[in-house]
Amino acid sequence: MARILITGGAGFIGSHLCEFFLARGHEVVCVDNLLTGNLENVVGLFGSKRFRFVEQDICEKINVPGRLDHVLHFASPASPIEYLELPMETLKVGSLGTLNALELARANRAGFLFASTSEVYGDPLVRPQPEDYWGNVNPVGPRSVYDEGKRFSEALTMAFRRTYGLATKIVRIFNTYGPRMRPHDGRVVPAFITQALQGEDLTVFGDGSQTRSFCFVDDLVDGIYRLMLSSYGEPVNMGNPHEMTVLEFAQEVLHMTGSPSRLTFKPLPKDDPRVRRPDITRARTLLGWEPRVPLEVGLRRTIDYFAGLTRTAATASA
Repeated sequence: MARILITGGAGFIGSHLCEFFLARGHEVVCVDNLLTGNLENVVGLFGSKRFRFVEQDICEKINVPGRLDHVLHFASPASPIEYLELPMETLKVGSLGTLNALELARANRAGFLFASTSEVYGDPLVRPQPEDYWGNVNPVGPRSVYDEGKRFSEALTMAFRRTYGLATKIVRIFNTYGPRMRPHDGRVVPAFITQALQGEDLTVFGDGSQTRSFCFVDDLVDGIYRLMLSSYGEPVNMGNPHEMTVLEFAQEVLHMTGSPSRLTFKPLPKDDPRVRRPDITRARTLLGWEPRVPLEVGLRRTIDYFAGLTRTAATASA
C-alpha cells in the first residue's frame, strides 16, 4: 500500500486519480485550493479512512505529516477561459507550485509525476507530435501563461532529476474528456455537450477544420498509473492518435444527443492550435499503453453526466 499525494485532486483528472488509487487500496492525500477544483468531485471519498482532503494553495509550502511514496502534481487551471481569467495564478502554480511539489517529493524521497500538456507544442508544425518535437509556441501570447508555465515546470522537473536524482516522470496530456469536466470551462467537449442538451447553437471557432484527438479519462488514468510505476524519466505523450476535426466532433455530439441545435461560427482565438495529434509510440513501447475506450462509449458516458447536471439544475430552479 502506497501513500500518494495529488495536487489538484479535486479537479477533473485529479479526482479520477484519487478514486483510482483508493480503489486499489492505497492512501490518498488530496490537496486543492478549490480555485478551479470542485469539492463535489471528491466528497464521495470522504467516508474512506484512507482518504484525506487538504484545502491549500500549492504555491504555499506544504507540510503533510507522515511519509509519502508518490507526489502527483496536477494542480493548475486547465482551460483557456480559466487561465485567461487567472493568468497570475496559472503562472504561479506552474512555477512556485511545481517547485513546492518537487521539494515535497524530495523531502520524502518519493516519486514525482508532473502533469504536462500537449500545449507545450503550441500550434505545431509537425504532425503527429512526438516527444522530441520542441514545439511552435508564442511565448508572449495570451495562452503563454499556461503554455510557458507547463514548459517551465518540465524544465524544473528535469533539473530536479539531474541534480538530486529524484525519480521524476512527465506526462504530456492530449485533450482528455469525461465526467466531472466543468460545464462552462470553454473546452470543446463540455461546451458542445452543454449547448446541445440545452438546445442552443453549438459555437464553432474558425471554420471547424482544426483537429483534436479525444482520449477518455479512464484510459488516461490507466496510462498515468503505468508511467508512475515505471522508471522512465523523459516526457511521454498520452492521448488518442485518432484525429478528427472540430466540425466532425460537433456533428457527432448532435447525433448522440439528438439535439436540434445548429452550428454557429466565430473567429478563431489567437494562437489556437490548428492541429493536435499525439505520437504515442513511446507510451506503446515502454508502457504497453494505448487508449481503448471508443469515442461513442466515452462520449455517451460524458453526455449522461452532463444530462444529470442539467436535470439537477432544472430541479433546483423549479
